Amino acid sequence: MTRSSDNPKSLPPFATMRAFEAVGRLCGVRRAAQALNLDHAVVSRHVRTLEEWAGVRLLQRVDGKTVLTEEGARYHARISTALAELNDASNELLLRNDESSLSICCVPGFAFEWLIPRLSAFQSANPGVKIELHPTDQGPDFSRYEANVDIRYVHNDQLHSRATASGVRSFEIARPPVYAVASPECAARLSYVNSPSNLLDAPLLHEENESQWRSWFAEQGVATNDVSLSGPRLWHAHMTLQAARRGQGVALANPFLLGDDLNAGRLVRLPAACDQEVALGSYMFLARTDQWQTPAIVRFRLWLKDAAMISHFGMPTRVVRGARAPAAMAV
Repeated sequence: MTRSSDNPKSLPPFATMRAFEAVGRLCGVRRAAQALNLDHAVVSRHVRTLEEWAGVRLLQRVDGKTVLTEEGARYHARISTALAELNDASNELLLRNDESSLSICCVPGFAFEWLIPRLSAFQSANPGVKIELHPTDQGPDFSRYEANVDIRYVHNDQLHSRATASGVRSFEIARPPVYAVASPECAARLSYVNSPSNLLDAPLLHEENESQWRSWFAEQGVATNDVSLSGPRLWHAHMTLQAARRGQGVALANPFLLGDDLNAGRLVRLPAACDQEVALGSYMFLARTDQWQTPAIVRFRLWLKDAAMISHFGMPTRVVRGARAPAAMAV
């Protein structure tokens, strides 16, 4: 039986559908051109070609904005689904069958401050593995094969759900203590800080919101329910650390983010005499269960375990409240 799709005239050129989908999704020709890495004139030409093929208008200008017509919106909804399925199928095909490639999503702070400086060591030991690193706050959708590996910082209250996600295996890379840190100059201005509660009046540097600082204060026995915490939101751990190095306030960090900042004197701990160390979460390694034993993932997982243990043994040896002892991590 002959399908309608076997007729070359039943489908417009793929490039025209791809351009139209991007224009509709991004609400503009120029935005679509940037996303597709094409000249905006080329995208406009693709859309006109599609309209000529269809014999109907798909886009219109309303109040100076490019919007979909009624026919355009109906067509866009259907081809968007189809193109997404094509993309998912292609990603699955590549990730299933290219065991020499490793696509890694990673929480940005860990990627910038710890993983990237060490990746050359992995590459030297594994020259046949091609690395693709995506620093991102959003973990991949493993069901759609968006990545082979994900490295997340998972807070205490989410550890169980992440570790037991269906179709996903995980191991704990490390459960590091979290410190309050500032530049020596900022610490000098905050010389009155001799206990965690004193930091309530200090300029605090936040990531996405105040939750991490509130969790840290709670672990230190300091109530913050009725307290407004000062300071800007900088969204990423490596950005809060950069601001702290420049003397702009106090950040929360762990040894995987700090590197040699403390030893080099770029940052100091506040309060200096604080012996109470707490862990707010763990760095977790996650991958699809059916890909857990593929060669590239095995090599990266074992290398990561060894590299993390080296960093771990450089941590203070005092017991961290809420943390398990650094026994062998199952991989």
